[in-house]
Amino acid sequence: MSSIGHSATDDVVSGIMEKWATAFRKLDAAALASLYSRNAFFFGSNPNLYRGHDGVSAYFAGLPRWSSPSVQFTDVRTAPAADEVINVAGTATFEVDERPEPLQVKITWVIVREDGDWKIASHHVSSKTPLIEP
Repeated sequence: MSSIGHSATDDVVSGIMEKWATAFRKLDAAALASLYSRNAFFFGSNPNLYRGHDGVSAYFAGLPRWSSPSVQFTDVRTAPAADEVINVAGTATFEVDERPEPLQVKITWVIVREDGDWKIASHHVSSKTPLIEP
């Protein structure tokens, strides 16, 4: 049984999402990388797997330098997965000035306690468009 309750889980996740959105608005690769575990796995908007702080930083540093990027997290679900492990699923909607329509993706994170702080250990985004129709 996890030692973190559902309300505390939601607070942890909303705090990380707020920091993530703030850093993304500035396209601050170092600030974004600091939210991730030193052993993080990261699948973003391209097919490459990025690992750890250096990989996450390289991913964000390689993004176009949009003038006013933003992200909104919706339909967020959280659940304690184990002691000091949180599962997160939701939708991330990205708006950037070069895209006429927002980019909406499914997002999952696994958040773990590392060195006394909560860090994203696994980050995965995928298309909201079905790949296989039922």
